[in-house]
Amino acid sequence: MTAAVETTLTTSSEDATRALGERLGAGLRAGDVVLLSGDLGTGKTRLAQGIGRGLECPGPVTSPTFVLVNTHVGRERLFHADLYRIAGAADLSELGLWDEAERGVLVVEWPDRAEGHLPTATLTVEIATGDGDERSFRLRAGDARGRELLASLELA
Repeated sequence: MTAAVETTLTTSSEDATRALGERLGAGLRAGDVVLLSGDLGTGKTRLAQGIGRGLECPGPVTSPTFVLVNTHVGRERLFHADLYRIAGAADLSELGLWDEAERGVLVVEWPDRAEGHLPTATLTVEIATGDGDERSFRLRAGDARGRELLASLELA
């Protein structure tokens, strides 16, 4: 088993957070799973919006808090899930997230609500607030694909 690899990146505005997501999205492909963790208002949806732009998804990427999963079609399908309102693991089986992960890119907000019941993450992103609009993104990868994505972000 290979040790996890991680990096930390910082943004100073919502636009910069979307730009980081766009850089990440440009490198994503079907089968990739990105888990986004952080408190309310830290920028999970802003990062997901940028990922949508990087995947060339037309139209707005909005939080799927009330519908749980939104699908956007671009260069790859983006399945954007928000698990904030799920009651437990039983709700997950109805969502079919494992199928989505195979058919496109799966981005999951609030993955801690379903810990142990999600597809294996390509990349885990923990977001924290700083001063003003500053956000800190701790990106972790534990496999070769995740390390490849991290390397592409650090070189950009």
